[in-house]
Parts: sequence; structure tokens; C-alpha cells
Amino acid sequence: MVMANPTLLLQSFFFFFLLPCLSSSCPEYQKQALLQFKSSILAINPSLHTLDSWNSSSSNCCLWDKVTCSSPSNSNSTSTSSVVIGLYLSYVSEQHMPSNLLAPLFLIRSLRVLDLSWNSINGQIPALGFGNLSNLVHLDLSMNSINGSIPLQLVQLKKLQYLDLGSNRLSGELPEEIGNLTKLQRLSLGSNKFSNGIPSSILHLRELEELDLGKNSLSMEIPSDIGNLSNLSYLSLGKNKLTGGVPASMQKLNKLNSLDLEGNLLTGEIPFWLFDFKDLQYLYLGGNNLTWNNNMKVVPKCRLLGLSLRSCGLQGDIPEWISTQTNLSYLDLSMNQLHGPFPQWLAEFHILSDLFLSHNKLSASLPTALFQSFQLSILALSHNNFSGELPENIGDAKFLLILMLDGNNFSGPIPQSISQISGLVLLDLSHNRLSDNIFPVFDPQANLWYADFSSNQFSGEVPTTFPLDIKTLALGGNKFSGALPSNLTKLRNLERLELQDNNISGELPNTLLQISHLRVLNLRNNSLQGSIPKTLSNLQNLRILDLSSNNLTGEIPIEFVNHLTGMTPNLTSQTSGFSVVTFSSNFFNTEFAVNELIVNWKKYKQGLSSHYIDMYFLLDLSNNQLSSEIPASLGTLKALKMLNLSFNKLFGKIPASLGDLQNVEGLDLSHNKLSGPIPFAFTKLQQLTTLDVSNNKLTGQIPIGGQMNTMADQNFYANNSGLCGFQIRVPCPGDLPPAPKLQEHDNKKEPWILLEAMGIGYPVGFLLTIGIIFLASYFNPSPPSNCRHHHPHQLIRQRI
Repeated sequence: MVMANPTLLLQSFFFFFLLPCLSSSCPEYQKQALLQFKSSILAINPSLHTLDSWNSSSSNCCLWDKVTCSSPSNSNSTSTSSVVIGLYLSYVSEQHMPSNLLAPLFLIRSLRVLDLSWNSINGQIPALGFGNLSNLVHLDLSMNSINGSIPLQLVQLKKLQYLDLGSNRLSGELPEEIGNLTKLQRLSLGSNKFSNGIPSSILHLRELEELDLGKNSLSMEIPSDIGNLSNLSYLSLGKNKLTGGVPASMQKLNKLNSLDLEGNLLTGEIPFWLFDFKDLQYLYLGGNNLTWNNNMKVVPKCRLLGLSLRSCGLQGDIPEWISTQTNLSYLDLSMNQLHGPFPQWLAEFHILSDLFLSHNKLSASLPTALFQSFQLSILALSHNNFSGELPENIGDAKFLLILMLDGNNFSGPIPQSISQISGLVLLDLSHNRLSDNIFPVFDPQANLWYADFSSNQFSGEVPTTFPLDIKTLALGGNKFSGALPSNLTKLRNLERLELQDNNISGELPNTLLQISHLRVLNLRNNSLQGSIPKTLSNLQNLRILDLSSNNLTGEIPIEFVNHLTGMTPNLTSQTSGFSVVTFSSNFFNTEFAVNELIVNWKKYKQGLSSHYIDMYFLLDLSNNQLSSEIPASLGTLKALKMLNLSFNKLFGKIPASLGDLQNVEGLDLSHNKLSGPIPFAFTKLQQLTTLDVSNNKLTGQIPIGGQMNTMADQNFYANNSGLCGFQIRVPCPGDLPPAPKLQEHDNKKEPWILLEAMGIGYPVGFLLTIGIIFLASYFNPSPPSNCRHHHPHQLIRQRI
């Protein structure tokens, strides 16, 4: 929900009732302060035109854009001049603005309204400056890049009724003194980095109507008496780390219109009295550890527009009581244990805009009525048991932006009508049983930029009938065959192309270089032949290149390696546009993480999370027929985290330059014909966790030092008859102790040594003899009782 913004109302109020007469003018010092502020902004943004009306030739700054003044009768001054009371400076600067540039504005102590939102202000909140503005009623610093903590001077502005610091980078604890702002009606601190608990003093703000603390790192429990804020109509605490249950005192919030507790660590049973608020329109409880009592009957008194019960333990059919909420525009019941068919009544909610039912056990086919809605914009039904063919009228949902049907059992062809959804941005039909050799023909100018058809049963040639601006195209895990089509290059904005696990044949075309924005190219496990084209080096944005498990021959081109600048450190900070989709509707902000990229990572197939895919750099040429030396220039790809050249016919020595791959975690050179030693430079690979050089012709000592001391899996060195080292428990020749040698000076001492031995040996021998006699008598059986003669050793035993 978008909170009400009183800025326009304030502007209108000041315009109609407080605008000064044309004959009066603002004080000269206020005019000069504003001109000084403009001059500071122009210094960092010379092309600025939003403040063109601010000029020294105009004597009355009250007539300037974005400035509001009081009438003379309302000013505190005895003069006839007006004073500046409102500055509406949102969207003024297009460049980053240091917070110290605000200093001239703090000279205008008559200010009551100051709006500086959406200006990319960075730095801390000027504490002393805002301390001067004791008349402020309305302060908006939202949508900037302000860091640091909230200064105490700010929470001493006791006339404040509106304070918005949302969407910045503020951190630290919320000050206890915030309870001093007893006139506050709106407090927005959301989308920052505040931590620790919600201060109890916030309960002093009895005039609060809107409170937004969402999207921080707040912890501990929600204040138990939060229900005492009886004027609250909007309460957002979502996406924090809050614990405990939903406080019972919330029952007193009779004016509540919107409650967002989504994405915390809350526990306990969801209280059904939440559905008794007659004015409640938005209720977001998902993503906690809350549980739904499936045995209780709900009779809502509210008419909801938005509802989230994601991951709340709902079981059985989709709850029937939801059918009474015919005004619903946003519904999220994902990650529960719902089963049964898609309800007809839900398909007929024609004002439903955003529907999330993913990760349940829903089954049967989709009703055609679902796509007759003119409002449907997001439909997420991933990971259920839906089956049958996709409805032919799917294209009737003209306003669909996001369609996610992956992970089901849909079969048959893709309806041609889907190409009529011109606004479709994200389409995921992967992991189904869809089949056909004819793909829909999308409008070249359509908005689709992410399309995933992987892990189905499509066949025929690789399709290219997609919009020209598509960025991600995933077609892996199908039955496509034939050569890579030449007109694939028309998709010049592609960043991620996945064609792995098909039966694509022929050679890699030189024309691939025309797709210059490619960051991920995955052609693993096909039937490609020929050599690696040198022109691939023109794909300078490549971060992940997987050509493994094909029939490629020839050498690893030096030119190809030298120009893979996307795998060098100078570009590692850049981000691509395909990892996460953030979608804002009128009701909620939703993030969509696109499917993981499956690669061979450290000997196993592993999915690289779309959230962090920009952190990965991979080059995999394994399981081919490449035959050449390893280019030393591979050592320049210092951003690489994984290099796999195994199962080829590479020969020669391992280049010492591979020791320069400072970020590499996995290095696989096994099953080649490499000879010579393992370079000592490998001891510099501080991130290395997996090294496999088995099945080569390597000799010499395995390097000692750094991570090489932990590379002790003997299997990863196997079948290299000339290797030695403690890692494989084979001593090297230099590690064997030298054979003893008799030296001349030792011979001179020999008689003395013999005399010493004799002097020590005789007494030691005598004592050993006595000991043996004693032990023999101890274990010897006693003689017959009529024998009166006692052996000496028997007397000894008796004394003992």
C-alpha cells in the first residue's frame, strides 16, 4: 500500500491561504541563502534547470518555483515582508549531493515544510543545522543515500507532525528520545538499516496515524502495548527480525487499515480477531513462523484488498472464506500445503491483480476464466502439480507482466496467443512436459526480457522468435537439434543464453560475437564440433562460459583468452540486469529470483543462485578433444573462481601463471597429458579449495605452503607416477635420511668407547642374571612337604 502523502495538501493549503501579496517580498537574507544553495547544486550539476526561476534579478523569492511564503499578517516579524515557510525540493539534483550543501537552508529558521526527497543526498544528517529549524512541521528526507544515525537534534523538533527518513542507509538504534515528538502523525523510517529493538518510548506518540519501520534489522519483540497507539491506521513492521507473537493489545487498533508483519521471526498461532477490524484492507502475515489453525472457522468482518498468508501452514483446499473477499487485488498463499484444484470462484475474481500460489500441491488443469481478467498482472503458480495443456486463451490476460508456471506437469504446446501479451516481462515455463517444435512468434518490440523454457521436451531447431530486447533466454534441457541458427545474433541485447543439454551440432559460429552483451553462455553437453573460434574473444562481458562435454578440437586460442576482460578484476563490480526482478504494485513490493544457473562446480553439478550470480566467474572447457599447451595468458583472468580443463588432450607444462588466479576456488586439470612439476606458484592460491591434477604425467614434489597444504586428497593426484610429497604420503628423494658414514675421528675414539662399554656391561649383566634367577624361583612349583632343604631362591621369595 502507498501511504497517504500530505505534501500536496500542504502545498495547496499554503498556496491558497498563505501565499504572500505580490507587493511583499521575502527577507534579503533568505533570498541570498536560497541563491547560495542553488549555486552549490549547480557546482555539481551544471545542467540543472529545475531552479531556473531562482535568480538574483528577482527581488521576491516568494514567487520562485518550489518556494512557499507566509502572508505578512502571519509572519512573526513586524515588517510587511513575508517569510519562507515551505521548500519543496524533491527531484532537484540528478547527481549525488553531499549533505553539507544543505547548510544555507538552515539559515531560514522560519521553515515549516522542508521536502528534500529523491535527491541522492549522501553523508550524515546535519545535526546542528536541523537543530536551527525549530518551527519544522513537515520534514521529508526519504529516497536518498543518507547514512549514519538519527541525531538527537532531529528528535527535539517538537512541532514535527510528519517525519519521513525512509529509503536511506541510516543505521544504529532508534533513539529513545523519539518519544519526544508527541505531535507526530506520520513516522516513516522504513527501508534503512536500523537494528536492535523498537524503543518503548514510541508508545508516547499517541497522535500517530502511520508508522513505518519495515525493511530494517529490528529485533526483539513488538512492544506489548502497541495497541495504545489507538489512532494508527497504517502499521508496517515487515521484513525485520522481530520475534515473539502478535501482541494481544493490537485488538484495540480499531482504526487499522493496513497491517504488515511480513517476513519476520514471529511465532505462535495467527489470531483470528485480526479479521474483525472492519476498516482493515491490507493484512500481510507471511514469511514468519506463524501457524494457521485449520480447524477454526473464519468469518471476516473486513473487506480485504491485499492478503498474505505465505508459509503459514495452511492445509487442504484453498480456504472457502477467501471467496467472500471479492475486492482482493493481492493474494499470496504460497509455500503452504494446499491441495485440490484451482477454485472456479478464485478464477472469477476479475479485479485480482497479483496472485501467488507457488510451492503448494494444487492439481488439475487451469480454468480458462483465470485469463479473462483485465487486471491480472502477476500469476505465480510455480512448483505445484498442475497438469493438462495450457489454456488457449492465455493471451486474453493482456495486462500480465509476470507469468511463472514452472515446476508443474503441464504438457502439449505453448499457446500461440501468449505472444499477444505485449507487456509480458518475465515468463517461466521451465520444468514441465511441454512439447512442440513450433514456438510462438513474439512481437520484436515486445517487453519480454526474461524467458525460461528449460527442462521440457521441445524439439526442432533452436527458436529465435523472441523480442529483440530480451536479456535472458533459457532453452536448456530440451531436444533441440541442428546447428546454432545464424539469426540468433539479432537478439543483440542478450546477457544470458542457456542451451545446455540439447543435441545441437555443427561448429560454433563466428557471428556469436555480435551478441556483445553476453555475460553467461552455456552450451554444455551438446554435439558441437570444430575449434573454439578466436572471435569469441570479442564477448568482453562474459563471466560464465561453459563449452564442456562437446566434441571441440584444436587449441585453446591465445587471442580468445587475452580478450575475456569480463573475467578480469576491472569489471567485477559491475552488475547485470537479470538476477532479481523487483516488482512494485499498488499493494506490495515483490522480488522474483530467477532460476539458478546449473554448472559443474567443484566436481558436482550445482546451482548458482540468481541473487549472487554476479559474484561467479567460470570457464569450463572440459570433456572435449582440445589438444594444445595451456596458454599462459589464462593467468590474467584473475576474477575466475572456477577453471576446468579436464578430460582433454592438453600437453606440456602447467603454466606458472595459473598461480596468479587469486580468486580461483576450483582448478581441474585432470585427465590430460600434462608433464613436468606442479608450479610452486600454486601456493599463492589462497582461495583454492579443490585441485585435481590426476591422470597426467606430472613429476616432482607437490608444492608446500598456503592452501596446497590442505590439498591432501590422494585421488586428485592419482596416476601421476612421478609425483611425491606429504599430500600423497610419498616421500621425495630429498626427504630420505642420509646413510650413516664412518669417519676417521670416530675411529680414534673406538678403544675408549669399548672400555666404556665393558665397564658398564659387566655390572649390568650381573644384575640381569640375578633378576632372571629370582623370577624363575617365583614361578617354580613348591617342593614336596617332606623335603626339608630349601633352595636359596625360595628363601629369597619368602622374605619378599
